[in-house]
Amino acid sequence: MIRRRFVMAALGAALACMTLMLAGCSGSGSYQPELKSAEVAPPVIGEEGTLRVGVNTENPPLAGMGSGKIIGIDVDIASAIADQLGLKISIVDVGSDPAAAIADGKVDVVMGIDAANADSSYWVSPSYLPTGIAVFALNADAGIPTADSDATFAAQVSSKSAWAVSNEFGESALTPTDTLKDAFVALRDGTVKYVAADAIIGLYAAHGLDGGLDVSIVSMLMKPSGYCMAVATDNADLQKAAGDVLASLAGNGTIDVIERKWLGTSVALDSLPVIGDSSSSEGGDDGDSSDGDGATANEDASDGTGDEGDTGSGDGTEDTGDEGTSGADGEGDGTSGDEGDGTE
Repeated sequence: MIRRRFVMAALGAALACMTLMLAGCSGSGSYQPELKSAEVAPPVIGEEGTLRVGVNTENPPLAGMGSGKIIGIDVDIASAIADQLGLKISIVDVGSDPAAAIADGKVDVVMGIDAANADSSYWVSPSYLPTGIAVFALNADAGIPTADSDATFAAQVSSKSAWAVSNEFGESALTPTDTLKDAFVALRDGTVKYVAADAIIGLYAAHGLDGGLDVSIVSMLMKPSGYCMAVATDNADLQKAAGDVLASLAGNGTIDVIERKWLGTSVALDSLPVIGDSSSSEGGDDGDSSDGDGATANEDASDGTGDEGDTGSGDGTEDTGDEGTSGADGEGDGTSGDEGDGTE
């Protein structure tokens, strides 16, 4: 009996030792992945080890506030860029003046620049996300509206999209709504056949309705443009480094995944028919300028909120949504704080 107890004890000790060995039992801590080496450094970027990225938090779902942090499509894309460059990320709200932020050296890059309104004082990348006034319907077979088809539209009041509908189809075709959410509710309830809105903001608003609303873009009311990344004109090294990574993210499907997270689908507009070119002299695309005809820019996303965050203000305008990945407050690698870190 004593011999048996000794054998069992020895066996137990051996098993314990093997377990410790398999677990890396030399007393070391948990496994730490190897960190990437930074691919760019000052003076190419302004701060060692950190990519400072400018966004406009009044432009959801590209960027907005959620749980006290800056979140959005652009934050997620910028985080992926920083990660590929071996850098932490700092997200900075530059408002509607990206040119000043770049010129003053406050940021290294700015996301969410509409190619149609880009300033010649900075370099812009090829577009990574399409934009433009889109015509939404409940299904892809709704048909393309024509001036003689008695088509009915909802659009947010005083928006660029509302102006485009009135210009192409007449005032009688338009049902103006206080919020973009209300426009999609009217579509869902059958009050109108179509909604006119910025393609990205509209998808975000529909996706954020209670239970989500499955919509299709059947045509465009203006030739599509695209959102780009801006870098100082004299910073060719960063243009190449960040631009190459951005192109890679578009090519390998990463940006498609981010689009689906925020919008419920990936977005392609180039193959859609364009009903007219209402973009001739209008303001910006997302509510930041007036065109002189009573139309502000585009919709507010505030109550097109999604489910994963709290970007929106809750009234269906397009200022912000609910869906976000939020990150840390400081400089780390999560999705982002006000001027914190924004990797995913």
